[in-house]
Amino acid sequence: MAGVFSILKRLYFSIYNWVVFYGWAQVLYFAVKTIKESGPEHVYNTVEKPLFLAQSAAILEIVHSLIGLVRSPISATLPQISSRLFLIWGILYNFPEVRTSFLVSSLVISWSITEVIRYSFFGTKEMLGVTPSFLTWLRYSTFLVLYPSGITSEVGLIYLALPYIKSSEIYCLRMPNKWNFTFDSYYASLLALAIYVPGSPHMYTYMLGQRKRVLSKSKRE
Repeated sequence: MAGVFSILKRLYFSIYNWVVFYGWAQVLYFAVKTIKESGPEHVYNTVEKPLFLAQSAAILEIVHSLIGLVRSPISATLPQISSRLFLIWGILYNFPEVRTSFLVSSLVISWSITEVIRYSFFGTKEMLGVTPSFLTWLRYSTFLVLYPSGITSEVGLIYLALPYIKSSEIYCLRMPNKWNFTFDSYYASLLALAIYVPGSPHMYTYMLGQRKRVLSKSKRE
């Protein structure tokens, strides 16, 4: 029975990783093509659908971590995916005023290169049981540049959206109400920005530790 579960698990993760890989590959292709042909201000309109689908699929990775299908700790998975979902659904979806910023292009390029490498890495590992050394190196090295560029773009877009969040009062809940609860999306966004201060170095340090461990093991083998 355990053997059957193991086979089904590998099949599921193989399909999942390659499907999401295809989504991110589309995002990367359309982003680069649009920047080259039309300029960075048009990137959002071109990549919107595949970007939202590919990134929203990552909700499953939170589930995978919660139920123990993967070894990734929820403390690392949840903040990273939550911040991205906030960016696409909370900021880009609601505020067209920021969609033409060059930060959208740097965000999309940083995310898509990272995810094309990551999902091809895990897809290959699930299918073959091993990964080529060059793919392992890319998986655990490109974040050195792409993580800071992605984080900078995320923070910049939230900051640009702040005036529009404040004026629109979107998702705000004012007193009095039947729940006796108040919520202000502007201050929630400020809190999200504040979380980046300790959260980003924590994630970067975590990934550096992963890199050292994995690449050291790869050299020994």
